[in-house]
Amino acid sequence: MNEKENNSGDIAFDIFNEETLNLFLKKIDFSKQGGLIPAVAQDYFSKEILMLAFMNEEALKKSIESGFAHYFSRSRQKLWKKGETSGNFQEIKDIFFDCDNDSILLKVIQKGPACHTGHKTCFYSKVDNKLIKRDYPENKDKDKDEKEDFKKFYSLKLLFDLIKSRKDLDPDKSYVAKLLKLGHEKIGKKLQEESLELILSVTRKRNDEIIYEAADLMFFYMVFLVFADIDFSLIIDELKRREGLSGIDEKDLR
Repeated sequence: MNEKENNSGDIAFDIFNEETLNLFLKKIDFSKQGGLIPAVAQDYFSKEILMLAFMNEEALKKSIESGFAHYFSRSRQKLWKKGETSGNFQEIKDIFFDCDNDSILLKVIQKGPACHTGHKTCFYSKVDNKLIKRDYPENKDKDKDEKEDFKKFYSLKLLFDLIKSRKDLDPDKSYVAKLLKLGHEKIGKKLQEESLELILSVTRKRNDEIIYEAADLMFFYMVFLVFADIDFSLIIDELKRREGLSGIDEKDLR
């Protein structure tokens, strides 16, 4: 993690500096809930809320020092590291604290599902009701804006996580599980087929075909990554590494 700083600019800390780390821990108010504070984990890429847990001072300190989320279990009355039994670790990218200094927001790279039920997020249950729709005269395109926001938040990372979650399902009931079981040659062949289909659709100048074939190609590309056990965040990191670097220079550096 990099040096952290809150919006007011009145505190900054370096995780490798014990003195400033202790200064930050003193700033957090653990007194309101018997030594605990709520800690929300948010997916670093998709912005999806993954889970809510609690931290005591030791859990927050270990989280900062290790770079991986640690929490305090109220039922077991003990410290625990997220993923210590499941392998579904949370690598912390950013830490924020609220205006009252009594809640923490972790932006994390989640390995596997965050919920113990196997769901990506603990907030997978939705209340089956309809909220009252209010008119906003100052924003007549509110529904349109919300749809655009949804498109922005949908990412290939979400697709990758969905495909990965089906890895261990019954191959007779899941096409993804069946593909992964068939191996790299079958998946590679599908990639070749879809690449050719995309090229031909561009040649025919059929936009609807281009969109369909491009979606297919991205899907099989993600399946191949899951089969190879390559986390999608590593692909993102590589693309970020190339930012500001010309293609010619990047090739010369290989």
